[in-house]
Amino acid sequence: MSLDDKLDRVVERHKQLADLLGSADRSDPQEYVRLSKEYSELGQVVEKVLALRSANDEIAGLEEIIEDGEADAEMRELAELEIEELRESVPALEQSLKLMLLPKDEADTKNAILEIRAGTGGDEAALFAGSLFRMYQRYAETKNWKVEVMDSNATGIGGYKEVIASISGQDVFSRLKYESGVHRVQRVPETESSGRIHTSAATVAVLPEAEEVDIDIAENELRVDTYRASGPGGQSVNTTDSAVRITHIPTGIVVTQQDEKSQHKNRAKAMRVLRARLYEHERQLIDAERAASRRSQVGTGDRSERIRTYNFPQGRVTDHRINLTLHKLDRILDGEALDELVDALTTEDQAAQLAEDDSPDA
Repeated sequence: MSLDDKLDRVVERHKQLADLLGSADRSDPQEYVRLSKEYSELGQVVEKVLALRSANDEIAGLEEIIEDGEADAEMRELAELEIEELRESVPALEQSLKLMLLPKDEADTKNAILEIRAGTGGDEAALFAGSLFRMYQRYAETKNWKVEVMDSNATGIGGYKEVIASISGQDVFSRLKYESGVHRVQRVPETESSGRIHTSAATVAVLPEAEEVDIDIAENELRVDTYRASGPGGQSVNTTDSAVRITHIPTGIVVTQQDEKSQHKNRAKAMRVLRARLYEHERQLIDAERAASRRSQVGTGDRSERIRTYNFPQGRVTDHRINLTLHKLDRILDGEALDELVDALTTEDQAAQLAEDDSPDA
């Protein structure tokens, strides 16, 4: 289908939505909100379509003046100047429209569940997991997002064996979704007297936080176990069975939660994490049915895939999926320059989608 055909369909759909909203049954607020959202989103595309078509119409009119041998010479000269500017603007308008027409990831606007786990490397890996978590906390601050720790297993020296947090705000998942995978660090540990560089790793998983309407979980699909919460070294921090372990029987997914003193609160938090993992599980099943060629361009989000290396001696961060190296390690870990990596990954993903969309088989 040509770009013009796609644009015609968008304009027609926008008109249909205007009619539907005019006669919509206000007794179904969810449907009205859905139609209003689609109308608003398409309105931005239609505005750009009109700008493109106006530019093309103006170009056609100016071409007639230039080709008219009886036209005033000064008028033809002005037309040639104007047509050059317009012709330069058309490709940018077309590219912008192509990006706007790319299929939307319905999860992009959702909040996210962030899970970070120390990998190989012992205490150094746990310290690195702590550094990554602080990076995302600082990044969230720059976006005015809210970070809530849901569960954690701290090492006591500033690191984490595991930390799970909820991040809420505007377009959280769309900005963090490329962070899933294995992050590797190369640095000299403070405890290393010989100055040798150690390599350790941490695993990051970013899951879109699902609402109850997104995932329907039947009570008979769950096995809920309660036990006594414990602190580092197995020391009891609670005298009641407030910790909760929920197993989703059909998938085998297990979630534990013990940060709260209330069993009810721990169960509620565990269900939030479980819904997010089940929602991501369903998304991965759908993705697996699609061609993997495009997704492999920027990574599949597989937690076993090494995506990034943080090299302290050289002060650099390298994202292996797009072969991008930035000598801004401190600023990235402070959350200030993380947007540069996120923007580059987003652009690469969009380029891959456009290439797939423009292919003969598309």
